[in-house]
Parts: sequence; C-alpha cells; structure tokens
Amino acid sequence: MAQKPSIPKGTRDFLPVDVAKRTYVTDMIRSQFERFGFLPIQTPAMEKSSTLQGKYGEEGDRLMFHILNSGEKVKKANIAALEENKLGAFTQSVSEKALRYDLTVPFARFVVQHQNEITFPFKRYQIQSVWRADRPQRGRFQEFTQCDADVVGAISPLLEAECIQLFDNVFDTLSLMGATIRINHRGILAGIAAFLDAPERLVDFTVALDKLDKIGTEGVFDELRNKGFSDAALARLTPLLQLSGDITSQLDQLENILEAHPKAIAGIHHLRMVLSFVCPLKVSHLSFDLTLARGLNYYTGIIFEVAPPQTVSMGSIGAGGRYDDLTAVFGLRDMNGLGISFGLDRLCMVLEELDLFPQSLQQAVDIVVLNFGDEAMQDLVPYLLKWRDEGIRINCYPTHHKLKKQMQYANQVMAPWVILYGDEEQQKAVVSLKNMQAGTTNEIPLASFSKAALND
Repeated sequence: MAQKPSIPKGTRDFLPVDVAKRTYVTDMIRSQFERFGFLPIQTPAMEKSSTLQGKYGEEGDRLMFHILNSGEKVKKANIAALEENKLGAFTQSVSEKALRYDLTVPFARFVVQHQNEITFPFKRYQIQSVWRADRPQRGRFQEFTQCDADVVGAISPLLEAECIQLFDNVFDTLSLMGATIRINHRGILAGIAAFLDAPERLVDFTVALDKLDKIGTEGVFDELRNKGFSDAALARLTPLLQLSGDITSQLDQLENILEAHPKAIAGIHHLRMVLSFVCPLKVSHLSFDLTLARGLNYYTGIIFEVAPPQTVSMGSIGAGGRYDDLTAVFGLRDMNGLGISFGLDRLCMVLEELDLFPQSLQQAVDIVVLNFGDEAMQDLVPYLLKWRDEGIRINCYPTHHKLKKQMQYANQVMAPWVILYGDEEQQKAVVSLKNMQAGTTNEIPLASFSKAALND
C-alpha cells in the first residue's frame, strides 16, 4: 500500500510562486541591511544543547527541538534519571544537540568563537530558519525564517535609532503602511518590579505582562497573583497601565511615578536620548508601550516590537532589543549587543492579505519557445544562448506536441510572450513573437531579435 505523502505539523512546502514572494521580501530586507553596513553570516541549523539551554527562559527550553544521539552514544542514556522522573537529566543524556531556537544566541556563540577574525563594532545580518516546538496556528509555525541584523561591541543611542529607521525603511520598500514600531526599556520594567516590592520577580513580571494583549489585564493580574504578587502591588500597577498621550507625555508621567527607582529613571533617560536621534529621521509609526516586555530573558535595555496594520489579524512581524553581555556565558565579557529581527513568514502573510506583492512575481518566465520539432529547436540553440545572456528568461517546451497543448502550457506558467518558429518562420529566418495578453503577433528577424522586442 502506497504511503500517504505528508509533512510534520507546523512546517510547509513552498510552491514556485511562494518562493518568488519570499525571495522578493528577503531581497528587500537584505538590501536595507547592507545599506546600514551589516555583513552576512550563516551558522549551523543545529547547535550544542548547552549553547542554547537556559538562554530563553523556562518556556524557551520547553519549546526547543532536541536531536537524539545516535550510535554508541545511545547506550549512555541515563535510564535511572528517567525512572526517577528527572526528565532534564535524562534529556541531556540522550541529546547533545538541538535545532536553533533563534539566531541571536548562536550569533553570541559565533562572536566569541571568531572574535579574532572579526572587527568590532561588528554588524552582521543573517537570514535563516529557526525551529520551535510550539502549537501550530495562523502565523505560528514550528519551522520559520528570521531575518536578523545585530551589532556587537558598542553602545550608542544612534545605533538604536538606526534600528528603528531600519524597520521603517523595510516597510517603506515593501509599501507596507500602518505598521507600528513599539518601544520600551527593560530598565523601566525593572524599576516597576521594584515599585511593586518584587524586584527579585522581574522575570515573572515581564513574562506575565508580555501576555497582556492575549489574556487581558485580569488574566495578567491572575498570573501575577499566582506568582506571589500581592493585591496591593497590583493596585499600584493599575495606573501604570493607563498612561495616555504621546511618547514624551507618557515618559513624563512615568518619571513622576517612578522617581525613586534609579533603574526606571535611567531607562527613561535612555529612551529620551534615542528619540532625540529618531526625531530628525523619517519614521512613520512609533509608539511607547509599557506593556511591551519581550519574554526572552537575555534582553537588558531598549526593546522593540512591530505590530502589523490594524486591518490585519496577526502577531508581531518584527522585534528586537539590547542584550548586553550575552557573550559572557561563552567567556567573553563586556561585549554589548543590539539587534532586530523580521519574521519572514508572518511578513509574507501580511503582504499577501493586503495584496502588496507585485503582479510580476507571478511571471517566472518571459518567453515560452514553442516546439516545432528537433531540427527547428537545434536551429534556435545559438540564439537561445544569446537571448538568455541578455537576461531574457526562456522556457523551451521540450517536445513536439500539438500547438494547442503548448499554448495552454504557456498560459499556465503565465508567460507574457511565446515564440513560434515553424516551417514558415524557418524559411524566412524570422521568429513570430506573440503577446499572450494582447493576442498580437510580430515577425522579427532571428539575427536582430533582442530583449528590446519585449518592451515594444
């Protein structure tokens, strides 16, 4: 019995038109990355488990795809740990590698490993797949592609303003209007945790707050209560969630409320410095969002998240922030980092829904050359080489079938032109170039046919 073809949940096949759209978006992003001085790198799909574990918090460790050991290493499995329900120890004994969860932690490992081969400040970009064992749903996959740009070895509000500008430039080039770049600062969140008399519970606080748009205020409060936050602390949190006005006004309000908490004041001051660099730039939609927490543990300073236009129901399409000293876990201290990331899969879904992809992406070929037999095709071979060298995308129908079938094929691949080289054309040393949309046909001498004929 034949096996039913299928792929794992949370993964996808991409048809040629899908690949064309993804290539279009990555080309736009890559172009902007390079305009800002970022250089490309690549890292392996899998890393040592010890490289990844403990860098993303409890949820990240839970969603990591581990790769089972093979061969003789399987015999070293800690069966006793399994029998004692010590799953962490058992997992470590049967798996030494994992698929990368994001591109940032592997980049931190890369920086330390290649520190003598790169120049600091080092600006890199990376467009590769990552894997998370998350529950598949719209806009959330177990395999997806991130487009990251990071700089390590410098702290500057100018760099952070450039990250904001980079987000905006990419959306401009993609004609995506209405995306909102939200910013916050982990120092402000640390100050709020202290304001709530729970400075040691910053991670619990940020993880819960980051879910506000999904579970609402009461849901966040319930989660914080379960983590040990008192009702009195939550009462103090309420006015902070009700800030209003523009970014400057909200920062002023925060400064008044949190004036006794140095980390918050430092974070507010830093955001003001970043905004002083942003103001001269052309940034469409920028907002301050106190509830923006970014659940990943490694963020230490400014944080970013990009929401799609309100007309589209989709999670964030971009994110990032400062992650000072992430390289310290690999032995290199005092190495500051800053990065942003575009989610390619979600970004493509948003562009698709808003019909923002160019129609030309549907046309993977310029001309289909119809087949009138082997001798005719042999005559055309030298010309085909010449035309392709000019940049014309040519698909030759491989066999001599009925003309109707060949024309149907040209329509199906959405070729705007077909070339006919039948008996009459061969005698006259011409080709007939048919415009598939207009239905018109022009005879052009073989020797003078060029790409310019497609523009007439």
